[in-house]
Amino acid sequence: MWIDSHCHVSADEFAADRDAVLARTFASGVDALVAIGAGYGVDANAGAVALAASDTRIFATAGVHPHDAKLLDDAGRAKLRAWLADPRVVAVGECGLDYWYEHSPRAEQRAVFAEQVALARELDLPVVIHVRDRGTDAYAELLEIWRAEGGGALEGVLHCYTHDLPFAKRALDLGLLVSFSGIVTFKTAEALREVAAGLPLDSVLVETDAPLLAPQGHRGERNEPALVSLVGACLARVRQEPLERVATATSANARRLFRLPADGAA
Repeated sequence: MWIDSHCHVSADEFAADRDAVLARTFASGVDALVAIGAGYGVDANAGAVALAASDTRIFATAGVHPHDAKLLDDAGRAKLRAWLADPRVVAVGECGLDYWYEHSPRAEQRAVFAEQVALARELDLPVVIHVRDRGTDAYAELLEIWRAEGGGALEGVLHCYTHDLPFAKRALDLGLLVSFSGIVTFKTAEALREVAAGLPLDSVLVETDAPLLAPQGHRGERNEPALVSLVGACLARVRQEPLERVATATSANARRLFRLPADGAA
Protein backbone atom coordinates (compact mmCIF):
# COMPACT_ATOMS: atom_id res chain seq x y z
CA MET A 1 0.00 0.00 0.00
CA TRP A 2 1.24 3.47 -0.92
CA ILE A 3 0.82 6.94 0.56
CA ASP A 4 0.71 9.87 -1.84
CA SER A 5 2.50 12.34 0.38
CA HIS A 6 1.73 15.40 -1.76
CA CYS A 7 -1.20 16.00 -4.07
CA HIS A 8 -3.65 18.80 -4.81
CA VAL A 9 -6.88 16.83 -5.04
CA SER A 10 -8.94 19.78 -3.80
CA ALA A 11 -7.87 21.80 -6.86
CA ASP A 12 -10.40 22.90 -9.48
CA GLU A 13 -8.93 20.43 -11.98
CA PHE A 14 -10.72 17.69 -10.05
CA ALA A 15 -14.01 19.51 -9.48
CA ALA A 16 -15.94 17.57 -12.12
CA ASP A 17 -14.93 14.05 -11.07
CA ARG A 18 -13.23 14.23 -7.68
CA ASP A 19 -15.23 11.34 -6.21
CA ALA A 20 -14.26 9.09 -9.12
CA VAL A 21 -10.60 10.13 -8.83
CA LEU A 22 -10.58 9.27 -5.14
CA ALA A 23 -12.34 5.96 -5.75
CA ARG A 24 -9.68 5.02 -8.32
CA THR A 25 -6.98 6.12 -5.92
CA PHE A 26 -8.05 3.94 -3.03
CA ALA A 27 -8.84 0.99 -5.32
CA SER A 28 -5.33 1.19 -6.80
CA GLY A 29 -3.43 0.41 -3.60
CA VAL A 30 -3.14 3.89 -2.11
CA ASP A 31 -3.81 3.69 1.60
CA ALA A 32 -3.81 7.42 2.39
CA LEU A 33 -2.99 10.75 0.83
CA VAL A 34 -1.97 14.21 1.96
CA ALA A 35 -4.00 16.96 0.28
CA ILE A 36 -1.85 20.08 0.04
CA GLY A 37 -3.78 23.25 0.76
CA ALA A 38 -1.28 25.78 -0.61
CA GLY A 39 -0.54 26.51 -4.23
CA TYR A 40 -3.76 27.97 -5.57
CA GLY A 41 -4.03 31.13 -3.49
CA VAL A 42 -4.22 31.50 0.27
CA ASP A 43 -7.97 30.87 0.53
CA ALA A 44 -7.70 27.59 -1.39
CA ASN A 45 -6.39 25.97 1.80
CA ALA A 46 -9.99 25.73 2.94
CA GLY A 47 -10.77 23.18 0.23
CA ALA A 48 -8.05 20.79 1.34
CA VAL A 49 -9.13 21.05 4.97
CA ALA A 50 -12.76 20.36 4.03
CA LEU A 51 -11.76 17.40 1.87
CA ALA A 52 -9.77 15.86 4.72
CA ALA A 53 -12.84 16.17 6.94
CA SER A 54 -14.83 14.09 4.44
CA ASP A 55 -12.67 10.93 4.41
CA THR A 56 -10.47 9.40 7.11
CA ARG A 57 -7.93 8.35 4.48
CA ILE A 58 -7.28 11.97 3.50
CA PHE A 59 -5.14 14.38 5.51
CA ALA A 60 -4.45 18.04 4.74
CA THR A 61 -1.81 20.71 5.01
CA ALA A 62 -2.24 24.48 5.14
CA GLY A 63 0.26 27.10 4.15
CA VAL A 64 1.30 29.87 1.78
CA HIS A 65 3.09 28.90 -1.41
CA PRO A 66 6.04 31.13 -2.37
CA HIS A 67 4.11 32.20 -5.47
CA ASP A 68 1.48 33.67 -3.13
CA ALA A 69 3.82 35.22 -0.56
CA LYS A 70 2.99 38.75 -1.73
CA LEU A 71 -0.70 38.07 -1.03
CA LEU A 72 -0.36 37.20 2.64
CA ASP A 73 -1.94 39.76 4.96
CA ASP A 74 -3.14 39.72 8.56
CA ALA A 75 -6.49 38.23 7.57
CA GLY A 76 -4.67 35.42 5.80
CA ARG A 77 -2.46 34.85 8.83
CA ALA A 78 -5.53 34.47 11.04
CA LYS A 79 -7.07 31.99 8.60
CA LEU A 80 -3.85 30.03 8.44
CA ARG A 81 -3.74 29.62 12.19
CA ALA A 82 -7.35 28.46 12.21
CA TRP A 83 -6.72 25.86 9.49
CA LEU A 84 -3.61 24.60 11.24
CA ALA A 85 -5.64 24.04 14.41
CA ASP A 86 -7.86 21.54 12.60
CA PRO A 87 -7.07 17.97 13.73
CA ARG A 88 -7.03 16.73 10.12
CA VAL A 89 -4.25 19.19 9.19
CA VAL A 90 -0.90 17.48 9.62
CA ALA A 91 1.68 19.99 8.36
CA VAL A 92 2.45 23.56 7.37
CA GLY A 93 2.90 24.04 3.64
CA GLU A 94 3.71 23.85 1.01
CA CYS A 95 5.92 26.86 1.59
CA GLY A 96 9.43 27.82 0.62
CA LEU A 97 11.32 29.69 -2.09
CA ASP A 98 10.72 29.72 -5.85
CA TYR A 99 13.32 31.74 -7.74
CA TRP A 100 12.45 30.01 -11.01
CA TYR A 101 9.24 31.97 -11.63
CA GLU A 102 9.50 34.66 -8.92
CA HIS A 103 5.78 35.35 -8.88
CA SER A 104 6.47 37.04 -5.54
CA PRO A 105 9.57 39.15 -4.81
CA ARG A 106 12.42 37.20 -3.26
CA ALA A 107 12.45 39.26 -0.07
CA GLU A 108 8.75 38.58 0.49
CA GLN A 109 9.24 34.90 -0.21
CA ARG A 110 12.00 34.70 2.37
CA ALA A 111 9.98 36.57 4.98
CA VAL A 112 6.85 34.49 4.50
CA PHE A 113 8.79 31.23 4.52
CA ALA A 114 10.57 32.25 7.72
CA GLU A 115 7.24 33.16 9.28
CA GLN A 116 5.77 29.76 8.44
CA VAL A 117 8.79 27.84 9.74
CA ALA A 118 8.52 29.79 13.00
CA LEU A 119 4.79 29.04 13.12
CA ALA A 120 5.43 25.34 12.55
CA ARG A 121 7.92 25.37 15.41
CA GLU A 122 5.40 27.08 17.66
CA LEU A 123 2.66 24.59 16.77
CA ASP A 124 4.96 21.53 16.67
CA LEU A 125 4.06 20.63 13.08
CA PRO A 126 6.26 19.36 10.24
CA VAL A 127 6.79 21.51 7.14
CA VAL A 128 6.24 20.70 3.47
CA ILE A 129 8.82 22.64 1.47
CA HIS A 130 8.88 23.86 -2.12
CA VAL A 131 12.21 25.05 -3.49
CA ARG A 132 13.15 25.79 -7.09
CA ASP A 133 15.79 27.91 -8.75
CA ARG A 134 17.70 28.20 -12.01
CA GLY A 135 20.85 28.51 -9.90
CA THR A 136 21.61 27.73 -6.27
CA ASP A 137 20.57 30.85 -4.32
CA ALA A 138 17.15 29.53 -3.29
CA TYR A 139 18.62 26.30 -1.96
CA ALA A 140 21.29 28.01 0.15
CA GLU A 141 18.89 30.64 1.49
CA LEU A 142 16.24 28.04 2.25
CA LEU A 143 18.56 26.07 4.53
CA GLU A 144 19.71 29.27 6.22
CA ILE A 145 16.11 30.12 7.10
CA TRP A 146 15.38 26.54 8.13
CA ARG A 147 18.31 26.59 10.56
CA ALA A 148 17.53 30.05 11.93
CA GLU A 149 13.79 29.67 12.43
CA GLY A 150 13.56 25.94 13.02
CA GLY A 151 16.30 25.87 15.59
CA GLY A 152 17.00 22.21 14.95
CA ALA A 153 13.61 21.33 16.43
CA LEU A 154 11.61 20.73 13.27
CA GLU A 155 11.05 17.99 10.71
CA GLY A 156 9.94 18.47 7.14
CA VAL A 157 10.14 17.29 3.56
CA LEU A 158 11.57 18.74 0.37
CA HIS A 159 8.73 17.92 -1.98
CA CYS A 160 9.11 17.14 -5.69
CA TYR A 161 12.87 17.01 -5.34
CA THR A 162 14.92 17.86 -8.45
CA HIS A 163 18.26 19.09 -7.08
CA ASP A 164 21.52 17.23 -6.50
CA LEU A 165 22.65 14.56 -4.05
CA PRO A 166 25.00 16.72 -1.92
CA PHE A 167 22.21 19.18 -1.13
CA ALA A 168 19.80 16.35 -0.33
CA LYS A 169 22.29 14.91 2.14
CA ARG A 170 22.73 18.31 3.80
CA ALA A 171 18.98 18.56 4.10
CA LEU A 172 18.78 15.14 5.74
CA ASP A 173 21.27 16.29 8.35
CA LEU A 174 18.89 19.15 9.18
CA GLY A 175 15.83 16.97 9.79
CA LEU A 176 14.38 16.99 6.29
CA LEU A 177 13.18 14.10 4.16
CA VAL A 178 13.16 14.05 0.37
CA SER A 179 10.10 13.30 -1.78
CA PHE A 180 10.17 12.21 -5.40
CA SER A 181 7.40 12.89 -7.91
CA GLY A 182 6.68 11.70 -11.44
CA ILE A 183 9.66 13.73 -12.62
CA VAL A 184 11.93 10.89 -11.47
CA THR A 185 10.34 8.67 -14.14
CA PHE A 186 10.98 11.05 -17.05
CA LYS A 187 13.33 9.87 -19.78
CA THR A 188 15.57 12.91 -19.22
CA ALA A 189 15.81 12.45 -15.41
CA GLU A 190 18.75 10.04 -15.19
CA ALA A 191 20.65 12.36 -12.82
CA LEU A 192 17.63 12.56 -10.51
CA ARG A 193 17.31 8.79 -10.50
CA GLU A 194 20.92 8.63 -9.32
CA VAL A 195 19.94 10.91 -6.43
CA ALA A 196 17.02 8.63 -5.57
CA ALA A 197 19.35 5.63 -5.58
CA GLY A 198 21.88 7.38 -3.35
CA LEU A 199 19.66 8.28 -0.40
CA PRO A 200 18.80 6.07 2.59
CA LEU A 201 15.41 4.44 2.11
CA ASP A 202 14.23 5.75 5.49
CA SER A 203 14.60 9.32 4.18
CA VAL A 204 12.45 9.01 1.05
CA LEU A 205 8.78 9.73 0.28
CA VAL A 206 6.77 9.37 -2.92
CA GLU A 207 4.19 11.79 -4.29
CA THR A 208 2.27 12.72 -7.42
CA ASP A 209 1.85 16.49 -7.03
CA ALA A 210 -1.40 15.82 -8.89
CA PRO A 211 -2.82 17.29 -11.07
CA LEU A 212 0.71 18.14 -12.25
CA LEU A 213 3.70 16.03 -13.32
CA ALA A 214 2.09 12.84 -14.58
CA PRO A 215 4.74 10.10 -14.78
CA GLN A 216 6.31 8.69 -17.92
CA GLY A 217 3.66 6.93 -19.98
CA HIS A 218 1.07 9.49 -18.91
CA ARG A 219 2.84 12.70 -19.91
CA GLY A 220 0.39 15.36 -21.04
CA GLU A 221 -2.46 13.85 -19.00
CA ARG A 222 -3.92 15.13 -15.76
CA ASN A 223 -2.06 13.40 -12.97
CA GLU A 224 -3.89 11.74 -10.09
CA PRO A 225 -2.90 9.97 -6.87
CA ALA A 226 -3.60 6.49 -8.31
CA LEU A 227 -0.39 6.89 -10.31
CA VAL A 228 1.88 7.24 -7.26
CA SER A 229 2.76 3.55 -7.57
CA LEU A 230 4.59 4.35 -10.83
CA VAL A 231 6.87 6.69 -8.91
CA GLY A 232 7.46 3.99 -6.33
CA ALA A 233 8.15 1.39 -9.03
CA CYS A 234 10.79 3.67 -10.54
CA LEU A 235 12.48 4.07 -7.15
CA ALA A 236 12.44 0.31 -6.61
CA ARG A 237 14.02 -0.26 -10.01
CA VAL A 238 16.83 2.26 -9.66
CA ARG A 239 17.54 1.23 -6.08
CA GLN A 240 17.42 -2.47 -7.03
CA GLU A 241 15.07 -3.17 -4.13
CA PRO A 242 11.79 -5.11 -4.00
CA LEU A 243 8.72 -3.04 -4.78
CA GLU A 244 7.05 -4.14 -1.58
CA ARG A 245 9.98 -2.92 0.49
CA VAL A 246 9.87 0.52 -1.13
CA ALA A 247 6.10 0.74 -0.64
CA THR A 248 6.35 -0.26 3.00
CA ALA A 249 9.27 2.05 3.74
CA THR A 250 7.97 5.17 1.99
CA SER A 251 4.58 4.73 3.63
CA ALA A 252 6.18 4.30 7.03
CA ASN A 253 8.28 7.40 6.41
CA ALA A 254 5.18 9.43 5.55
CA ARG A 255 3.32 8.17 8.60
CA ARG A 256 6.26 9.05 10.82
CA LEU A 257 6.74 12.54 9.39
CA PHE A 258 3.06 13.51 9.37
CA ARG A 259 2.21 11.50 12.49
CA LEU A 260 -0.50 9.57 10.72
CA PRO A 261 -2.30 6.69 12.41
CA ALA A 262 -1.02 3.23 11.55
CA ASP A 263 -4.03 2.24 9.48
CA GLY A 264 -4.65 5.54 7.69
CA ALA A 265 -7.82 6.20 9.70
CA ALA A 266 -8.50 8.93 12.22
